[in-house]
Amino acid sequence: MLVIGLSHKTAPIEVREKFYLNPTQQELLLLELKNHPLVSEAFVLSTCNRIEVYLKRADKAIDQAFVVNLISKVKKTSFGNDFDGYLYAYENNEAVEHLLKVATGLDSLILGEKQILGQVKTAVKRSRQLGLLSKYFNILTQIAIRTGKKAQGETDISYGGSSISWAAIEMAQQILGTLQNKSVLVIGAGKMGELALDTLHKRGVAKIYLMNRTGEKAEALAQQYGGIAASFWDIKEILTEVDVAFCAVGAPHYILDDEKVAGIMKLRQGRVLMLMDISMPRNCLG
Repeated sequence: MLVIGLSHKTAPIEVREKFYLNPTQQELLLLELKNHPLVSEAFVLSTCNRIEVYLKRADKAIDQAFVVNLISKVKKTSFGNDFDGYLYAYENNEAVEHLLKVATGLDSLILGEKQILGQVKTAVKRSRQLGLLSKYFNILTQIAIRTGKKAQGETDISYGGSSISWAAIEMAQQILGTLQNKSVLVIGAGKMGELALDTLHKRGVAKIYLMNRTGEKAEALAQQYGGIAASFWDIKEILTEVDVAFCAVGAPHYILDDEKVAGIMKLRQGRVLMLMDISMPRNCLG
């Protein structure tokens, strides 16, 4: 068994962005691995804070350089040797131990992060659907997922807060003193965006706006959490009004760059605007 990856512990966000694999790219990488005669089982885990490839190999020719080259091919770019210092490799027992730490949240940026277990499940499901899980990895991933559930259910590892969204909101509250009398914009209605909405709602934020590419989902979540669904066409006006904006979008490009922010700040007449981007790759700051 071999694990090749990088994470928040070894690589800054600008490096993690370069290696980040969206769902389509993960499938392409898995298909490349499936077609290789020296790889018998594999799954890929790509999140905001880590990109990891788990392999059962038949030969040590399947190594770090092999994995990086495949990622380069899928992403249609070239990494060369520039990023070798950010990568780690674990074999056999160390690889198993690492997977268990990841699944239980012990290796997360936020200790005990609950989302990682769901992300592991998704990675395993994707691999299984593509026929890349067999006897060994089926058993191993079942053990890892069961261990993650036990950690969440039988320990206090996630006591207090356990998501990047929660941490971002906690930081905003520490800086501003309180959020109860503030207005907030959440951009993106995916998992991270919904977690942010839930936390903001529980903390009694005065006004919450939600923007999302799919208007129906924004309307449903806004109603659920006492917020206001808004259109991307109104982003300039809303950012002129709110105190804080959390960006949790999965777009492949920036939706808010330096030029747009500079124009918005002129309209705010000296009022501070806090922007917190928790997207991967980053979407709201150029």
